Amino acid sequence: MSTTLRATAPTVLGSQEAELDVPLCLERVRRGDDEAAGMLVRHLYPLVIKLVRAHLPRRTSEEDLAQTIFMKIFAKLGQYSGAVPLEHWISRIAVNTCLNQLRVEKVRPELRWADLSEEECQVLEMLARTEDNVHPANSLASKELLERMLERLKPEDRLVIQLLHVEERSVEEVRKLTGWSTSLTKVRAFRARRKLRKSLSKLMKEDLL
Repeated sequence: MSTTLRATAPTVLGSQEAELDVPLCLERVRRGDDEAAGMLVRHLYPLVIKLVRAHLPRRTSEEDLAQTIFMKIFAKLGQYSGAVPLEHWISRIAVNTCLNQLRVEKVRPELRWADLSEEECQVLEMLARTEDNVHPANSLASKELLERMLERLKPEDRLVIQLLHVEERSVEEVRKLTGWSTSLTKVRAFRARRKLRKSLSKLMKEDLL
């Protein structure tokens, strides 16, 4: 099956499998049908690569991570009961695989005021004057600054901010994607926002020194 993944995934970027009968395809895959496995990869690839790009650890190749996700999907396919949409089940595997890779990397570089561009400094000053210190503005500089600040958080904190405030998903969507409970999602979001604000305050104080 891994041969099918290597042969199929890199060639299907942006393609769509027309009118795929997913239940029938899943049944054929479970019987070891490589052709059906290729069809399933082509059908799911746009969803998987979109999630990978949203949560990709910087030191990891997106194709390598997508490959890992598909290997997990096929290894766990027997566990899929159909109780939830296939896309929801796939998304949870993809998000948690990215989260695990972030844990492995454990890179939280120090961020200093001197490292920021002039535009990023202006964004930081603007954020410091608002109540919402985590939601990115529309400018590229603000998004880059937020990404650099997120890199300093623990993987779970980074993920919850990314999902709730960057992708603007609901708490319920985050719960489905991660498997966390509603209360745990809210607690992690609160703590992650507090850590971002502390980082923001530290940078502002550094500028005054």
